[in-house]
Amino acid sequence: MKANDDPVPDTAVKLCEANLDRLDPSVVRPGYDRAALRPGILHVGVGNFHRAHQAVYLDDLFTRGLAQDWAIIGAGVRPGDAAMREALAAQDYLSTVIEMEPGAHTARVIGAMVDFLPVQPDNAALIARMSQPDIRIVSLTVTEGGYYIDPASGAFDPGHPDIRADAAQPEAPGTVFGAIIAALRARRAAGIVPFTVMSCDNLPANGHVTRDAVTGLARLIDAELAAWIAAEVAFPNGMVDRITPATGEAERQRARARFGIDDASPVFCEPFRQWVLEDDFPAGRPPFEKAGVTLTPHVHAFETMKIRILNGGHAIIAYPSGLLGIDQVHEAMAHEAVRGFLDAVETREILPIVPPVPDTSLEAYRLLIAQRFANPDVGDTIRRLCLDGSNRQPKFIIPSILDNRERGEMPHGLILLSAMWCRYCAGRTETGEDIAPNDPSWDRLQAQARLAEERPEAWLEMEDIYGTLRHDTELVAAFAHALHGLRDHGVEAMIARYLAG
Repeated sequence: MKANDDPVPDTAVKLCEANLDRLDPSVVRPGYDRAALRPGILHVGVGNFHRAHQAVYLDDLFTRGLAQDWAIIGAGVRPGDAAMREALAAQDYLSTVIEMEPGAHTARVIGAMVDFLPVQPDNAALIARMSQPDIRIVSLTVTEGGYYIDPASGAFDPGHPDIRADAAQPEAPGTVFGAIIAALRARRAAGIVPFTVMSCDNLPANGHVTRDAVTGLARLIDAELAAWIAAEVAFPNGMVDRITPATGEAERQRARARFGIDDASPVFCEPFRQWVLEDDFPAGRPPFEKAGVTLTPHVHAFETMKIRILNGGHAIIAYPSGLLGIDQVHEAMAHEAVRGFLDAVETREILPIVPPVPDTSLEAYRLLIAQRFANPDVGDTIRRLCLDGSNRQPKFIIPSILDNRERGEMPHGLILLSAMWCRYCAGRTETGEDIAPNDPSWDRLQAQARLAEERPEAWLEMEDIYGTLRHDTELVAAFAHALHGLRDHGVEAMIARYLAG
């Protein structure tokens, strides 16, 4: 795990195993012998969130002398993952995680990863490593949009071109799910117990969604193998939470200036983290509970709370802020209208439809979320929160609209938010500045938003996003009123009207 100790052009110390003793004394370093670690988890999708979340929990266990046969091997299935592999390999797979408590930043070096597989189009190295018996958990952070879900039905889409390609050439799959199937087939043939597949992505019932993707693709390849996977492989549901902004050159410079660390990809994050997980690991697992993970059969309740209040809350502040030209999330929380809108929508329209959560006050959770959003040191951006609305709105906002309608309520705040998203996708702020494309479906969204300027119902006709809501005549009328109001009066005036009831 040794990397070359290349000199850097300033006083910062290059992050690698050989240089750990040279780091600033304030930096926490791995309190265990990394050479003694043995792999047990293979993780696909080594982004900032994984390194600030799952890797930190394991680092905590290793520091206590526990679970040292559960180290992480990193992997990726996209060409872009190769850049992360190159960066981490050059620093012996170490990562700097910087927690940003307001006025009190702390840095620790995480050593839970011991390897990162080559990224290959046919995923041969990935399949071979997953086939080995020491890998007992395969975990994933492949983003909410990486599970091949048909937005219209909410189910796995067997007709997606990537899935059809894997079904046609299962020996050289391009998707993570095809690679998982190939490895499970090899383990079955060798008499090796299957690994557990653990999604760490932020989507409802992530274990069920992952099972649907794996078994759905497997049925296209080998129906008998698909039945075996459905019967023998565990896919625990989990809820994950930690605000982790993207890393750019500014973050790399901050790590250098504040902590003297030359890290190619440092991770900045809030102090808070949470992980709620079903205890369904037939092949074994680390003692996650000793690192603060909540193991419970009630993951769904925690998940609904988080998705509706936190992720929904992000959307509630994102689009008014995007239209008003606000750049930072903490700046949005300091804006009277935006903060008032968040508080009112969550109190009036979200908390009443969130089911009870064991040993948890929903109001206390709401206040905690607002406090986290307001942290000025995290540096999270409104543009990041606005990203990929076509995938996030159906998961984080539309279900709350539907639940309110089932109760006979008209959720005017959530409808106003939907109208703000429409205005945002039209591509211009209230001050006349262009909004750069910010969604994989941006061209389509922009076209629909411009149609909606004259015919508001055109926005709701995107059935893959809004489902049957276009047939709710009262809701369509309320949406049209909100959209016209934003055009004629602006964001702050329409928020003021909503707050006044």
